[in-house]
Amino acid sequence: MENENIKKEEQNNKEYLSKDEFINIDDFAKIDLRLGKIKDAELVEGSEKLIKCQVDFGELGERTIVSGIAKYRKAEDLVGKSFLYIVNLKPRKIFGIESQGMLVALHNEQDDFAMLVPDIEIEPGTKAG
Repeated sequence: MENENIKKEEQNNKEYLSKDEFINIDDFAKIDLRLGKIKDAELVEGSEKLIKCQVDFGELGERTIVSGIAKYRKAEDLVGKSFLYIVNLKPRKIFGIESQGMLVALHNEQDDFAMLVPDIEIEPGTKAG
């Protein structure tokens, strides 16, 4: 039974490694991941899943970021908390609101949802990497 599990895992790894979806280190280096501290958050009017946040990124200033997380979190529970964001995405209008970044979170097939939180207190705007 253990040998079967090992063989299955090896096959899954081979299939994954054969995908053409890999990026190189230069592509990854283009992504600007920063810690942001939520100053204000509210449900977007007319939407059941969008929350608009004012996020402090230290020296980068504050930005508005819209995230589809209302199913998983209440807006008022987010205020004062820090999470990981991509800050160099091209701004995009969502429900008429310009979103100036993207929250990074985990979501699986069982509909579990996890926000990425630093394990120590660290300044808003701190770059990941």
